Amino acid sequence: MYGGSGCGKVSGELTLRNFLRETLRLDNSTDISGGYQEFPFVSEFYDSVVPYAQRQDIHFYVEMAQKMGGPVLELGCGTGRALMPIAKAGLDIAGLDYSSRMLEVLKAKLQDESTEVQKRVELIQGDMRNFDLGRKFNLVTIPFRPFQHLLTVEDQMACLRCIHRHLFDGGKLVFDLFNPSLMRLIDPKSSEESMDEPPFVMSDGSQVVRKHRLVKVDLADQIIGSEIIYYITHPDGYIERLVHGFKMRYLFRYEVEHLLARTGFQVEAAYADFDKSPLGSKYPGELIFIAKKV
Repeated sequence: MYGGSGCGKVSGELTLRNFLRETLRLDNSTDISGGYQEFPFVSEFYDSVVPYAQRQDIHFYVEMAQKMGGPVLELGCGTGRALMPIAKAGLDIAGLDYSSRMLEVLKAKLQDESTEVQKRVELIQGDMRNFDLGRKFNLVTIPFRPFQHLLTVEDQMACLRCIHRHLFDGGKLVFDLFNPSLMRLIDPKSSEESMDEPPFVMSDGSQVVRKHRLVKVDLADQIIGSEIIYYITHPDGYIERLVHGFKMRYLFRYEVEHLLARTGFQVEAAYADFDKSPLGSKYPGELIFIAKKV
């Protein structure tokens, strides 16, 4: 069910199905999907992960889309967590994602929606650093941090310039990043597996527990190598351990503002949370930007 091969299961024992080959994966910067393409089990679990379902960003992005009007372009649309509510709100939206696996899940979900909703959605597999859709949008969104899978300034600027070309004059870019916790980055205990979220149950009855750890922190280049570890207990008692390894670039507030200025944007607003709390009012909080094409 969860992909891979050559991994047997032994009753009552923990079976290691480690999809992360650390020396290869964490040094590989070509997969900008953050492992969502490489590891097939990630797209299968994604919509069941409790913290993802509880994120408070959907209303924020729907409100922005309604304010700007369609068409909307979402980069890193994944399984449609933010895209679907915007389409259901009556706006035309195109979703671009690098991972065909995530898009397949979204396509299946769209089949359960009305014809009207389906007509409002276009899905594209593509690279957010280099795409040409042949048209422009009033709003571009990048919800839930896919921008941070771009590990170099060159890639970040390529993405922002591409967005700029796809916006109408006066159009806006809205996206969010995590604000790096300096304490966590330097805490040796961050390399240990930790669990701060409830388990979830899949449709076949399997119970899944997720844990997290930092594998590597590059303070000079601002890159963290992370693992999300899934412990799956199947209905027959078999246990599997699956590892999603990926890298992300963390950015600071003024670094982001400079990137936007260099690529033709003016920051209109910046928030620490989706309730529009001002930056600095919460730590670490989020880094949420609304930027206008100039």
